[in-house]
Amino acid sequence: VQLQACGGGSVEPGGSLTLSCAASGSIFSINVMGWYRQAPGKQRELVALMTKSGSTNYADSVKGRFTISRDNAKNTVDLQMSSLKSEDTAVYYCNFRQLSMDYWGEGTQVTVSS
Repeated sequence: VQLQACGGGSVEPGGSLTLSCAASGSIFSINVMGWYRQAPGKQRELVALMTKSGSTNYADSVKGRFTISRDNAKNTVDLQMSSLKSEDTAVYYCNFRQLSMDYWGEGTQVTVSS
């Protein structure tokens, strides 16, 4: 499975960004797509994930500000980020999980700064 992500960039606090990721390759019917992030000096952490049936899981720090969505027909997942804070600054990684295997995108930088 290959993942191609896009949409990172720089934004001021309170701003919005949308990340997008497309999966291709050998994709089976049961899978989970999501986003993780890693800030400098910190471990990679879950941001949000979504099963193919629509169940979601969000990190407490982003609840109410970020929204994950996916298009099962296109095997894409989006992360709409609003009310961004400086602590959201990190490299964001698209994740695809199936058959107990994790696949990762290359990562896209999100910088929130005035």
